[in-house]
Amino acid sequence: MAEVRCWAEPARVALAAGVFLGFDFGERRVGVAVGQAVTGTATALETIRVTSKEQLWRSVGRLVAEWQPAAFVVGLSHQENGDENPITPLTRRFCRQLEGRFRRPVHTVDETLTTMESRHLFAQQRPRKSAEFVDHKDQLAARLILETWLAEQQRGDVP
Repeated sequence: MAEVRCWAEPARVALAAGVFLGFDFGERRVGVAVGQAVTGTATALETIRVTSKEQLWRSVGRLVAEWQPAAFVVGLSHQENGDENPITPLTRRFCRQLEGRFRRPVHTVDETLTTMESRHLFAQQRPRKSAEFVDHKDQLAARLILETWLAEQQRGDVP
């Protein structure tokens, strides 16, 4: 299985350039966030509901055209013991396709705890329990994935 390449040096150049799209990949939903290097922050954009591969790539293409990102950041899920989750090979495939289709570097970051963290953030933003969490958790997770990567880049923690 081909590993997604790490673009360490281009990442530093791209970091100066500024805009990135972050993804929390899932077979049914893909959370998307946009972030920038200047502030090291990200904003949850949307959750793409995947009804077909064509629809997924049209939605991603629309976001790429709108935001013109320097690179992409995708969360890779692992189990607590470090083993891959069943979704991990599909996420790696998504990374390869993202890079191939849009000719931009793809960086990965460990997303193991982002769903739990996104649940906590959602609870802070909404004092009462809300069924809307299902609609927002993926984009919140994408935001956390992207902010984690931006922080690592600013600290110089490039793998």
